[in-house]
Amino acid sequence: MNRIPQIFLLIAFATGVALIPVLTSNEYILRVSADTMLYVLLATGLNVAVGWAGLLDLGYVAFYGFAAYLYAELASPHYGIHWPLWATLSIVMGSTLLLGYLFALPSRRLRGDYLAIVTLFFGQIFVTFTTQGYRWDWLGLGSIHDVTGGPTGLTQVDPWRIFGHELTQVRDYLWAALAGFVVISIALTFANRSRTGRAWRALRDDPLAAEVMSMPVNWMMLLAVAVGAGVAGYAGAINGAYYQGVFPTSFAFPTLITVYAMVILGGAGSLPGVVVGAVLVNVTLEVLRNPDHSRWVFYVLLLAGLAAKIRPWRALAAVLGGVVAFGLVVHAIVGAVWPRGTAGPISSGIFGFTTHGWLAVALRHWLVLPKNTYEVANYQIGNVAFITLIALLLTLTVVKGVWRFVLLVPTIWTAAFVWETRLIEESPTTRPLLLGVILIVLMTVRPQGLLGTPRVEIT
Repeated sequence: MNRIPQIFLLIAFATGVALIPVLTSNEYILRVSADTMLYVLLATGLNVAVGWAGLLDLGYVAFYGFAAYLYAELASPHYGIHWPLWATLSIVMGSTLLLGYLFALPSRRLRGDYLAIVTLFFGQIFVTFTTQGYRWDWLGLGSIHDVTGGPTGLTQVDPWRIFGHELTQVRDYLWAALAGFVVISIALTFANRSRTGRAWRALRDDPLAAEVMSMPVNWMMLLAVAVGAGVAGYAGAINGAYYQGVFPTSFAFPTLITVYAMVILGGAGSLPGVVVGAVLVNVTLEVLRNPDHSRWVFYVLLLAGLAAKIRPWRALAAVLGGVVAFGLVVHAIVGAVWPRGTAGPISSGIFGFTTHGWLAVALRHWLVLPKNTYEVANYQIGNVAFITLIALLLTLTVVKGVWRFVLLVPTIWTAAFVWETRLIEESPTTRPLLLGVILIVLMTVRPQGLLGTPRVEIT
């Protein structure tokens, strides 16, 4: 990937995204594409501070939210202000960049965990302010003002209007986000190759050595946070118009974790990497909304992980054969002792179950699925199995040699049992859980991410 000029990668990516509305009119696909482009912008901005400058900024999403709220207040009936797009966009991006600078100013001497704690509180303060901002008393004199709309947020936000054309379709904001990303990525590429970019990387690798070499470390830190905030400002302005409203829950901690996962998965410090990470994470999260799709993701990842880690190949074949045999034996024993214990269906969707299809037949003859247990949401068996799975995983970390392979057999079967009986129907739980597993495996195999480069460690 590094041998391919980034301009070619940018052209290929921009062309592919721009053609999505031409190739399909499916509203769901278009919305997922537009959401993904917003995440691409956010990951690109966060990469400046985290990937290039090495700053652990946990308040980044607050810049995104600040820009969205500022745009909504300047282009909605909330204050009766309906400024033109170019004036509003300039004010939003400029104000967000300035906020990033002012935010980093008092914490410019902090590094690592200390910076993370300060920035985390900043993000939490923003969520609290936006949630309680419908009763803001500016001077403490009892004069209450509604600044943020409170938990219900601000609605009826004006759409973008470019050269007389009002952006009302999802595809319009997909193209707007793409156009902004192209401009921003080109500018950041030049910045990364300049003296400023080299100074950022020196700051990331060793702040003390950079300072000894007379680099303005504090200024470089302020600049990195401000530039990243400016990119988030553009994404926030699109957010307010695209969703036609802004709400506090959109800028809470889970959003920050998702964006960080994108940067880490793709490779912090690599602009193509964070783009790939944003696309993979958001598309994977959407795929996991459907139980049938998430089932395939689970088993494919399970098999891929086993194939990657178990050597020699005969050991892998023995483990897989043992897992199949173990499931068939358990199924036969339970079926003989408790016929109802093997008569249950498998989940085929939200509150949907089936006993048909080759995969359903295979799983029902391999796992133990009690009848009527899942239709009435009686998850007690699944909860017990979940605790058992945790105990097996902890035991795997301490056993050695052939006993590890032996213990791996019931562990894999129990994991599949827990997945089918407890987790597959709970999309809000399973989506971040599977994403976390993917990140853990990747960080174990390739700590620098998919397209990242190893960090320089000076000891």
